[in-house]
Amino acid sequence: MHAPNLPDLRRSSRLPLALPILVTSLQPESDFSEVCETLVVNAHGCAIRSSMKLEPGAPVQFQSKEGRWTMAHIVDCQPMDSGQQGWKLGAMLDEPANFWGLERCPEDWARLPEVSSSTAQKRVRNAPPANGELKAIVGELVAPLQAEVVKLRQKLAQAQPKRSQFDISLTHIPPEVEEKLWIRLREDLGTQVLQQTRQQAEEVFAAAKEEIGKKIREAQNQFREHLGQELQMVEQRAQGLSSQIADEVQQHVNSGAERFQQQALEAGIRLERRSEEFLRTLQQRLGEEHDSYRQEMREVHVEVASEATRLHAQTADLASRVTKLDESARRLESDLDARLVRMSSDIISGARKQLESALDVVLKELGTRNARELEKQLDEACARLKSTQKGIETSVSELLKTEVAGTLLSFGQTMEDLAQDSVGRWRHALGKDLNSVAKILGGQFRLEAASGSNGNQESSEE
Repeated sequence: MHAPNLPDLRRSSRLPLALPILVTSLQPESDFSEVCETLVVNAHGCAIRSSMKLEPGAPVQFQSKEGRWTMAHIVDCQPMDSGQQGWKLGAMLDEPANFWGLERCPEDWARLPEVSSSTAQKRVRNAPPANGELKAIVGELVAPLQAEVVKLRQKLAQAQPKRSQFDISLTHIPPEVEEKLWIRLREDLGTQVLQQTRQQAEEVFAAAKEEIGKKIREAQNQFREHLGQELQMVEQRAQGLSSQIADEVQQHVNSGAERFQQQALEAGIRLERRSEEFLRTLQQRLGEEHDSYRQEMREVHVEVASEATRLHAQTADLASRVTKLDESARRLESDLDARLVRMSSDIISGARKQLESALDVVLKELGTRNARELEKQLDEACARLKSTQKGIETSVSELLKTEVAGTLLSFGQTMEDLAQDSVGRWRHALGKDLNSVAKILGGQFRLEAASGSNGNQESSEE
């Protein structure tokens, strides 16, 4: 079996003690009320044996056979050891005290305050709910009967009579006996207790109502009187404060107006002085800036004049250079034209000489060969003439290109374009001349060939 978990019960020394107490549950849904026997007690609670299980946290009321009572609550509930019936309840007192009435108690109990009769009376008066009050009243009325029952049990225990089938003991009341006792108590005391409680409640309510009404009326009258006095005092204070505030405000306004006028005059004088000083400083600054601007303008005029003279000199120099370049270009063009004319005349004379020599050779060969060979030779001569013409053209063009490139590299791109145009014109003219020469020579060769063939035919016919 698990030991009961009672940490709060061990704050004071424990004593094993078997003491009968009336335990009444204060839960509305429970009607538990029976005489139980304590197992262990201390100043903070106890362990008791009960026939019914109570849940932890349930509020209960303890009442001794001497009439003392106190409030407690269940903190633990465990079944009894093997071989015993019932439940072991751990309860903690709401207010630690020597509720058990021990004359000799441990030292740590002596430091706890004793529960006085006035405290007990306060508890009875301040009993919480109506159901709890009813149970407390019933407990008080039943206490003498239960004390007698306890005495009878003690006598029966001392006499040790034969046990009945209910097995009545000091520590346990069978449910059948307890039920019969409760039925009898309810029949005998129920109506009487209810009537007494109703009468007491009505008397208490009536007295409380009258007392509350008196207190309320007295409080209202006192509050009204006090409120009237306070209002009168507040009105008087408000009037005094308003007059005082008005006087102070008027004085403050007058003094403020005088100070403002004085400050305005002083500010006007200071403003005039500062404006004059500012005007003088502004005039001085403007004069200095004007002088500096005039000096800068003079320097700018001098620089502009010097720059203009320098530009005029540069333009004159450029004009002289341009005229020199024009003269040199004209000289180059004239020299180039003369040189090209000489070269073309030399080339044409050389070509004529070569053609004449070739014609002489051809004419000599025509006399010895027949017409077919003459035609072949004429074709070969034409091909040679074309190849020589191409060679002459290429040589002339290469010569002209080298000459023109060597002479015109120093004059720039413009002179190079002019040289290329002139070379193109001369090439075109030379080609035309060579074509015309070739055509003339070809016509002469054909005429001579035709005349030669006619002569051969005549000689063959003869």
